Amino acid sequence: MPRHLEHHAISRIGWLRAAVLGANDGIVSTASLVVGVAAATPDRASVLLAGIASLVAGAMSMAAGEYVSVSSQSDTERADLAREAAELGADPGGELHELTQIYVQRGLSPALARQVAEELTARDALAAHGREELHLFEVTAARPVQAALTSAATFSIGAALPLLTALLVPIGAVLWAVPLAALGFLAALGAVGARTGGSKILTGVIRVTFWSALAMGLTAAVGALFGVAAG
Repeated sequence: MPRHLEHHAISRIGWLRAAVLGANDGIVSTASLVVGVAAATPDRASVLLAGIASLVAGAMSMAAGEYVSVSSQSDTERADLAREAAELGADPGGELHELTQIYVQRGLSPALARQVAEELTARDALAAHGREELHLFEVTAARPVQAALTSAATFSIGAALPLLTALLVPIGAVLWAVPLAALGFLAALGAVGARTGGSKILTGVIRVTFWSALAMGLTAAVGALFGVAAG
């Protein structure tokens, strides 16, 4: 019999969320900073220095932030599993009844639910309770190192795009060229993220570009305000 293989987008959620977050933040934060500095002082060296600083600091910050936050999730998962293991050791009958009731609530008859619960408990009781009671699954398990490396890498790539734009265009065109290029990059990111995640591409594009344009606009306004005040 041929095997029926299915590929679901949920299996990508662990790295896809970190990748989209990193790339989006890299584009938006660096483009916003470049535009803000250019609005305050139209000096290419200052603009590029700010952009490079944003890339380096942002990548490190994303890596550290993702590692710490996802590690907290991982610690919580392990603590819950340890608590569940203790409960299985202290009251196996009660835990078997609890698992049975979960299957009854999902639509199985009491007799079949009991049979399923007994067979799964005999095979791996902790794994069964982890899935059914704690909703812990392999595809959505916390992976701190993967999240940190993915976010740092995609942040660096995203940040390099507006920085490269600022390097290539005339300094007088930075205020409009970088935001326009950034919006194009963000639209592409929204489309790729939506496509990879199996969702609607237009929705992803609109969501990413709207909030990012708002962030860049506010940053440019602040840069222009302080630039005028300093002048």
